[in-house]
This record gives sequence, structure tokens and C-alpha cells, in this order.
Amino acid sequence: MRGETGAKKYIILFAILFLPTLLYLLFVYGKGEQNFAHLPFVTYIDEMGEEQNRKAPEFGFVNQDSVPFTSKDLDGKIYVVDFFFTSCPSICPIMTANMLKLQKRFSSFEDFEIVSFTVDPKRDTPARLREYADQRMIDTDKWNFLTGEQDSLYAVAYDYLSSAMEDSLAAGGFLHTEYFVLVDKEGNLRSRDDEQGNIIGVYDGTEAQHIRDLIDDIKVLIAEYNLELKKNNQDR
Repeated sequence: MRGETGAKKYIILFAILFLPTLLYLLFVYGKGEQNFAHLPFVTYIDEMGEEQNRKAPEFGFVNQDSVPFTSKDLDGKIYVVDFFFTSCPSICPIMTANMLKLQKRFSSFEDFEIVSFTVDPKRDTPARLREYADQRMIDTDKWNFLTGEQDSLYAVAYDYLSSAMEDSLAAGGFLHTEYFVLVDKEGNLRSRDDEQGNIIGVYDGTEAQHIRDLIDDIKVLIAEYNLELKKNNQDR
């Protein structure tokens, strides 16, 4: 009787710890396409009235090590971007802490990166960005902090569905959105739909639930590419 009770305890413990993960993997990696989760594209309507996938912008700046970094360096990568500044006294510390969660969660996935653009390039020199990263023990091999010409940075923010501007009345002297933006390997902006079926486009980098949603959506995006690779190998 004791043996049976012990076995039941192990079965229950296994179900609690591993069943949710097994169900997720079955859902994402299931054989039939009807079982496959797909993360929607962020789209827009062009001048001809045609729906188009929204693409990440082209850019060229320098990173925390004064090394040139361009949009081409992100080809073939799944990545998340945000806009911040090192002396920000309000939302930026929360955003950076949440980005760290993303980096740690996907540290074993070689094709995942993070890019943080400063909105205060006059003060956020490469040296200052390096100091900011080092103080937080950030792995900058896969997380680049970029600075450059202010107008170009702000234009890039707009193309990433974000905004940035100087504002003497704002905390720290700048206003910027708290958004995290997810981009796939082909440079398409991706996100989930809301409960009404509308694309959300961006994730709130200060909200715990949005961070959980983003983690789940990155998993789905990774699974998309893994399934595509699996299909390509089977077709050979």
C-alpha cells in the first residue's frame, strides 16, 4: 500500500511540474499544421490600399564599444527593441530589468538579440552606455546599446511604432514610449492579437503581464522557425 501511495505521489508531482510544458510542446510542435501556433504579422495599408507587413527600419549607429552597428547585423535574428536613456529616473529602470528577464530566458537561443536605442545621445556616449551595461551585468554579446545622431534615432523610433522627444517638463528631460517591439528573422514586426482580435503591435515594457505575453510569443516565433527547418529537412 505504501508503494502504491508513493507511486501516486510521484505521478501527481510529475503532472503538476511537467504536464503544462508537455502540452505546450505538443501544441506548438504537433504534426499537423492545424496544431501549429502562428504569431501574426503587424501590418499596414499602403497607398494602393494593399495590406503590407510592417518592416523594421534600416539604420546605422554605434554601440557601447564604439563599434558600428547596423540593421544588417540583425539579419537572421529574432530580436526585441526599446528606447531609453541612462539617466532616466522613471520607467527605464523597469524596462531594463524586464529586458534582462528576456535575455536570461532566451540566453541559450543563439539567434535571439536585444537592441536598446538611447533617446539622449548627447549624454549617452558609448562609454556611458558601456558603464550602464556593466553596472547591470548585461551580456552585451547579444544586447547592444546604440547611440548616434538624435534626429536619426527619433526617426527609427517612429518606424518601430515608438516615439521619443525632448521635454523639459518630463522626468529626466525626455518623453519616450515604454514599448518593447518584437521583430522576426526577416525584419517583420510581429505580435499577438488582443481579445477583440486586433493586433497589439507592441508590448508594454513596464507591465508584468505584457512581459509574460512577450515571452510566450517569442517561444511561438522560435517554434515557427524550428518547424520550418524540420519541414525543409523532411523535404530533402
